[in-house]
Amino acid sequence: MTLAPLRVAINGFGRIGRTVLRQALARPFVDVVLINDIAAPALSAYLFQYDSVFGPWQGSVQLADGDLEIDGRYIRMTSAVHLSELDLGGIDVLFECTGSSISAANAVCSLEKGVSQVIVSGPADWAEKTLILGANESAFRGERIISNGSCTTNALAPLLRTIDELFGVVGAQMTTVHCYTGSQPTVDQPRGDFARSRAAAMSMVPTTTSAHHLLKNVLPDLAELVEARAIRVPTASVSAIDLTVALRDLRSEEQIIHDLRAAAGSSLVLGWTEEPVVSVDLRGRPESLVLCGPEISLGRSGLLRVFGWYDNEWAFSARMLDMAEHLRKNEDR
Repeated sequence: MTLAPLRVAINGFGRIGRTVLRQALARPFVDVVLINDIAAPALSAYLFQYDSVFGPWQGSVQLADGDLEIDGRYIRMTSAVHLSELDLGGIDVLFECTGSSISAANAVCSLEKGVSQVIVSGPADWAEKTLILGANESAFRGERIISNGSCTTNALAPLLRTIDELFGVVGAQMTTVHCYTGSQPTVDQPRGDFARSRAAAMSMVPTTTSAHHLLKNVLPDLAELVEARAIRVPTASVSAIDLTVALRDLRSEEQIIHDLRAAAGSSLVLGWTEEPVVSVDLRGRPESLVLCGPEISLGRSGLLRVFGWYDNEWAFSARMLDMAEHLRKNEDR
């Protein structure tokens, strides 16, 4: 039986909300019918049309009687702070992309108004479950508020699960080399974290990553074996995972690379490249992590080094849409 397209609402039309829409417009199983953001609709339309990272939308974008018209397709736009103000009838999935202090209240409110599923575009301790495709998606048991984790968790967790299944993980140390984000200032400004109070585009900034905490929810059997840190770097998009692993089943470097390449080839979320690429070359790649074959090595100490790239906006947004499809297919579990 062919399922009807998912009727989707996007609450929060920032970096992830706009990137989700760019990809949703090319997916026949998704019908975005509502966008809610407190910004002026004209500004939201402008920021969708002209994107500094992904380039201008290759089509027409305009406001028509308060709706967003994209290539002749109309999407209702609203500017409510609280979703209690809106009619959400007929919405199957709400993508909660605001990251605001009232995200939890809005998620619960949307369910009370008839929305079937809420997917949160970030870490959320208040969500009923955190699911990462390629890592623990089989743990879905009909929960209605799902966190899609973080971009780094989506990159790290499937890699760790794959390595553990292939070779066994004894211990690991991960550093994500992460582009700057909107949480950092463009000039030195006070933030909760001293180092992250510095100008984002001028320095490499050592900091923490939410992936360290989220692994406890996603891969609890491996979480205590992994240390994770981050370095924010002065680039606008695409990040990297640099993982050093002690393996239980040690094999030759050649065999390890062969097995990892084969696993990536059969994975829905892992990719592989043999090319001498740099970060800008990975912009717009949909995989949660693209493993870089030439950068994988086995040291004399027996420690495996694995390196991979991920577009922290585009790939994460792709997983939001994939998660919606996954939950639809498994909603009766």
